[in-house]
Amino acid sequence: MEKTFLATRNFLRDEEGVTAIEYGLIAALIAVAVIATVYLVGQQLNTVFAKIKTCLTTPASCGT
Repeated sequence: MEKTFLATRNFLRDEEGVTAIEYGLIAALIAVAVIATVYLVGQQLNTVFAKIKTCLTTPASCGT
């Protein structure tokens, strides 16, 4: 019983896994930021290409 208690206590005090978890969380946050940026830029590009398409099909609607 004492061996189990000591093993559990040592496991809870071990901090090596904490660093790996922190790196994993940082990587996940970076991935979320990249996905959000790509999504927003993609929407803006879609708007630009739609305007270009309109200008190519009906040049009078573009002004100059």
